[in-house]
Amino acid sequence: MSSLTVYHQSTPDIPNKVLTHLEDIAATLAEHGVRFERWQADSAIQPGAGDQHIIEAYRSSIDTLLAERGYAHVDVIREVDGALRNEHTCKEDQLRFFAAGRGLFSLRIDDYIYAVLCEKGDLIGVPAGTRLWVDMGDEPRFVAIRLSNAPEGQAVDFTGDPIAERYPRLDD
Repeated sequence: MSSLTVYHQSTPDIPNKVLTHLEDIAATLAEHGVRFERWQADSAIQPGAGDQHIIEAYRSSIDTLLAERGYAHVDVIREVDGALRNEHTCKEDQLRFFAAGRGLFSLRIDDYIYAVLCEKGDLIGVPAGTRLWVDMGDEPRFVAIRLSNAPEGQAVDFTGDPIAERYPRLDD
């Protein structure tokens, strides 16, 4: 189940709030310019499906985002380097849709950490410049559609702040 856990930076072991309803998660994140939606496939996806089949299964939603946001590249990612567990920023918006599996996006906004557990069917859009770290677990098992303007994905700038070490990880 998707969730949003909000922590104040001074209390990384005690959440201020935990939300599990899609509308509550989306509304809370929208206050900070973060997009959160649930998508449905246009066609069934079989286990082991290739990248193009996965993209085509969500073609209408993808086309809407491409037109709306002007992205030039769509690809499928299945693993993420563990280095993204370190806080970083991107110069471009990050837009990820989970076709399978799950991941934990932790966003540092002002004095709060917004830990967003994304699961199959979830789309998260994080504005450029947002401080965040991403945890796909000790043994990543996910399939995500990535929309961007760079075929190789986005370059990240690590902040050097070890803040991620103080918060629960996906597998905790």
